[in-house]
Amino acid sequence: MPPFHHLLANNLVANIVNFTVWFALTFWIFLETRSVFATGMIAGIFLVLTASLAIWFGSLVDHHRKREVMIASSIASLALYGAALGALMLVPAIRTADTAQPALWLFVLLTMLGAIAGNIRNIALPTIVTLLIPEDRRDRANGLVGMVTGVGFLTTSAISGFLVAWGGMVATLGFAMILSLAAAVHLLFVHIDEPRPETDTDTPRRVDLAGTIRLVAGISGLFALIFFSAFNNLLGGVFMALMDAYGLSLMPVEQWGLLWAFVSCAFILSGALIARTGLGANPVRTLLLVNFIVWSVAAVFTIQSSIPLLAIGCFIWLFLGPYAEAAEHTTLQKVVPFERQGRVFGFAQAVEQAAAPVTAFVIAPLTQFVFVPLMTDGAGADAIGGWYGRGAERGIAIVFTLTGLLGVLATILAFRSRAYRQISAIYAARSGEPAAETAA
Repeated sequence: MPPFHHLLANNLVANIVNFTVWFALTFWIFLETRSVFATGMIAGIFLVLTASLAIWFGSLVDHHRKREVMIASSIASLALYGAALGALMLVPAIRTADTAQPALWLFVLLTMLGAIAGNIRNIALPTIVTLLIPEDRRDRANGLVGMVTGVGFLTTSAISGFLVAWGGMVATLGFAMILSLAAAVHLLFVHIDEPRPETDTDTPRRVDLAGTIRLVAGISGLFALIFFSAFNNLLGGVFMALMDAYGLSLMPVEQWGLLWAFVSCAFILSGALIARTGLGANPVRTLLLVNFIVWSVAAVFTIQSSIPLLAIGCFIWLFLGPYAEAAEHTTLQKVVPFERQGRVFGFAQAVEQAAAPVTAFVIAPLTQFVFVPLMTDGAGADAIGGWYGRGAERGIAIVFTLTGLLGVLATILAFRSRAYRQISAIYAARSGEPAAETAA
């Protein structure tokens, strides 16, 4: 099996580990506390740490061989999960999910750091695509990466619900430690023909944020592309903070996990389709088109308390997600030099992920203390409760509707922007295609 396929399979195992821990922790906290505020804080902590560490992770990827940083990622996750399991076994306040106790939030921090250590892999993998895959096939390879993410989500969704129902966080962390060790050992037997990273003065072995910013600023439209993705993540923080609370308000945790396993098939289907057909002549245009559809669906999929409607909305949302990610990755792989790609991917992830915690930290208490009362016995319930519904679940639902409408408006403005035309023209020029044709 080619090394790239070995790395995809290995990343699948790591994704299953880290997604399972993240999902299971959110499920467990909500079931123990029934607090939207608590689950929102978990999402916010996850996103803050992701954004804070992404630039450093990108620097590690550029300054070390890719296989080495992937092994280090699994070992770090293993150690942090072990520390979290030890704290869980020793501290009663953690086992009872007492949100008033700092010990619980220390446990959340350790667990989230274990999952976030896996982000090193998510930055390294697109640079490996550049290293191992010919340029004219990279969009298809990025589709395979999205498909692997989808398989991970599918497996994770079923596993996490049953792990929480069966053995809580003890079973979850034990499962994560075993697979983290397996992923690290497997990589010892995978060989990548990769030159040692440059160590001269032009590529210092440090974070070099200023140099990365200069590189991004020197490519017309690239900052705008990153900031558009950041705005989408700003709205996406709503999904991070509220989706599990909404789903668990409609069904038991086992059914919610199975539903996610079903809709995560969308990741696999879209990844396979991208691998077969590619993204078209202009990936930037593809990115904006799929975002327009995603936000249109987000505006309506919670308009009634319906599990089928929720499933259809989530399926479309997940089906189009790999298109957006593959489009951004393919664009960056084309316009950014290989030796700086780790730092640029890390910088993009930092900027994009920095937006979502703002939403997660704001939207969870706003939903809990404003929209839920509004749609339970407030003015919203009086005005539209007759057809929209009443209660806490309807308070969460209306936040999704408003978020979707904002996303549609933002995407329309992005389509009309000068930056969209600039980055499309640069991509076309480096592909040897007429700019006017691909930007149309």
